[in-house]
Amino acid sequence: MSMTTTSTVLPLAAARALAGVLPTGAPLTPRLHTTDGFAGQTARAVVATFVGSVSADLAVVLLDAPELVDDTTDGAPVVALQDVLQPALEAASEALGAGVLDDARVDDATDLFSDPETVVFELAAPAGIAGWFAVRIRQSTTERASLAGGFAGKLGRISNVEMALTVEIGRTRMPVRDVLAMEPGAVIELDRSAGSPADVLLNGRLIAHGEIVVIDQDYAVRITKILDAAEDLD
Repeated sequence: MSMTTTSTVLPLAAARALAGVLPTGAPLTPRLHTTDGFAGQTARAVVATFVGSVSADLAVVLLDAPELVDDTTDGAPVVALQDVLQPALEAASEALGAGVLDDARVDDATDLFSDPETVVFELAAPAGIAGWFAVRIRQSTTERASLAGGFAGKLGRISNVEMALTVEIGRTRMPVRDVLAMEPGAVIELDRSAGSPADVLLNGRLIAHGEIVVIDQDYAVRITKILDAAEDLD
């Protein structure tokens, strides 16, 4: 796989961001993968698509993927693998610039990993290779600029497409054991104080701040600030 230094700058930044968030229990170092063998592991990868200042296909394979299974039931996963790895893929996408990452899913990524345009990284742990991460940039910033003249007109074709708009009043991180121990009446402390603005997210991407209001007994959000791409990346 022959890749120029320029063509690996963004993928490497994405790989480093992903490696810093993956729940592997050991520090990971991304290294360019120079062979073709993946031991048949790419048929069940966690994949996602990013659209923004650049567009990219992302896929991650972990050889020792975390198994969150409730042994007291039928062995079904308590949390799906794609949900566990979604934060890591979000971190990787943020390194690519402003844009929207779709929901992660488990899929066959063999074609993605074998594509000559894909940059593949080994995720090296102290005990050996923990997995692989693939990034395929589908459109560079330069290419987008050359198409800018016709882009606005093309947007009209998708003006009726519905996207998920979410209002978030706060977040927190919890160990899985604490999540499984929750019962009715439990109180979860969030990362912001009462009265702080709520976040407005479009397909999971922060686009605005607002305040919660009540209209005819229904909750609503009043937009107080629209974020531009630069603010979103801060």
